[in-house]
Amino acid sequence: MPTGLAASDRIAGRVTRTAALSAVVVLLCGLTLALAYLNKARCAGAPFAEDGRSSVFDVLKDSDVCYSDIQFLWLGRDIDNHVFPYIDGGITEDGMLTGGAVEYPVLSGVLMWLGAVGAHNDAEFLLHSALLLAPFALLTAWLLVRLSGRAALLWAAGPPLVLYAFHNWELPVVCTAVAAVYVVTAMPRYSLRTRGILAAVLLGLGFCFKLYPGIFVLPLLAYVLTGGRREVEDLEPARLDVRGALMAAAAAVGTVVAVNLPFALAGYEGWRASITFQQLRQADITTNSIWYWGLRQLFGQDADSETAFQHAVSIASPTLVLASFALAMWLGWKRFTRTGTFPWIGVSGAMLCGFLLFHKVHSPQYTLWLVPFLVLLEVPWSAIGAYLVADAAIGIGVFRYFYSIGSGTSVDLMENVVQFGVWGRAVLLVVFFFLFARALPRGFRPAPPPISRLDRGDLVPVA
Repeated sequence: MPTGLAASDRIAGRVTRTAALSAVVVLLCGLTLALAYLNKARCAGAPFAEDGRSSVFDVLKDSDVCYSDIQFLWLGRDIDNHVFPYIDGGITEDGMLTGGAVEYPVLSGVLMWLGAVGAHNDAEFLLHSALLLAPFALLTAWLLVRLSGRAALLWAAGPPLVLYAFHNWELPVVCTAVAAVYVVTAMPRYSLRTRGILAAVLLGLGFCFKLYPGIFVLPLLAYVLTGGRREVEDLEPARLDVRGALMAAAAAVGTVVAVNLPFALAGYEGWRASITFQQLRQADITTNSIWYWGLRQLFGQDADSETAFQHAVSIASPTLVLASFALAMWLGWKRFTRTGTFPWIGVSGAMLCGFLLFHKVHSPQYTLWLVPFLVLLEVPWSAIGAYLVADAAIGIGVFRYFYSIGSGTSVDLMENVVQFGVWGRAVLLVVFFFLFARALPRGFRPAPPPISRLDRGDLVPVA
C-alpha cells in the first residue's frame, strides 16, 4: 500500500507540475502576443485617409520595421468594403487581383473577412485580426508544452512570435499542424487509425489556411501504414496497414474538397484567382529567396535575361522541392527499417526545410512554420540560436533595406545584413533537414499501451 500511495503521489505531482508549466507558458505567450501587437500597431492610428489608411503607415512601415501584411491588405482586396472573398472577383492577365479575390487559400480569406467585420480603418482591422488570431497562438503554446515541456518557451516567448505573430495570417495554420502532431502523439487511448484520420483532417484544414501542412500528410500516411510507434520487443515482422493509410488519405483529401467546393461553385474565377496569383508570382527582391540573391546574379539585367531567370526558377524550384521531399521520405524509411518506427514528425520537419529552402518565395513570417519543429525535436540549441539570428537579419534587415532604397541612402550595410540572413538561414535549413530526419522527439514520451494480437488492426490490412 505505501508503494502504491508513493506512486500515486508521484503521478499527482507530475500532473501538478505539468499544469503549472502549461499555465506559465500560456501566460508568457499572451504577454508576447501583446508585445507583438504593440510592435505592429506603431504603424497604425489616426489621422486616417478617406479610405481608412493610417497616414503614418507609409512613413514608418520600413524605417521603424512595423509593416504587416494585415494592415497593408486593408486596401486592394475589397476588405475595406467588407466584400466576402472569392465569390466575386478574379485576376487580370498581369496578375492583379480584382473584386473580392485574395491570394491565400479559402480559410485564410474567411479570417481576413471576419477581421474586417466592424472595422472602418486599417488600425481597427489590425486590432480585430489580432484578437481573432491570438487564441490560435495560445492553443499552440498549450499543445507544445504538453508535448515538449519547457522547450515550448521558444514558441511562447521567442523573437519570431514578436516579429511575426500579426505580420500575416500564420497562427491558425501553425496551430492545425501542431494539433495534428498532438492527436497522433498524445492520445494513445485511441487506435492509430483513428488518430491518423483525425490528424489528416487537421492537416487538410491547415492546407485550406496556407497549403504547407498538406505536405505532412505523406509522412503521416507512412506512419499509419507501418503501424506507428513500436517497442523494441515488438519488432517481429508486421504487415502493413494499407487500409488505415488509405482512410487517412481520404480524410485529408475529403477535408480539402469539402472546404473548397462551396467557394469554387459560388465563384470559380475568384476562387481560382488565388492559385493563379501564386503561380504567377516571381522570385524578386521581396521574396528573400536563394533564387533572387543567388541564381539571379548569373543573369543579365535586361528584360530578356529577367525572363530567362524567371523561367529557370519556375523549373528548378519545384523540381528541387519535390526532390527534397523524396529524400526526406527515403531517410525516414531507412530509419523505419532500423528501428521499426517511421519518424513522421522528423520527416515532416525535413520536408518543410526543403520547401522553405527551394521555394521561390520565403517570406519572413514563414519562420513561425518552422519553430514548432525546433520545439518538438531534439536539435542543438546552438543551431536554433544561430537560426534565430539569421532570421532576425531578414525580419528586421529587409525592411531597413527597403527604407534605404526608398530614401536614397546607402544600401550597402543593409544589403549585407539581408544577404547574411538569406544565406545563413539557407545553410541552417540544410542542417536542420538532416537533423530533423534523425531526431527524437523532445520531452517525456510515454510508451504505447500493450496491443493484443486481436486488437492489432493498426498493423494488419483488412480486405
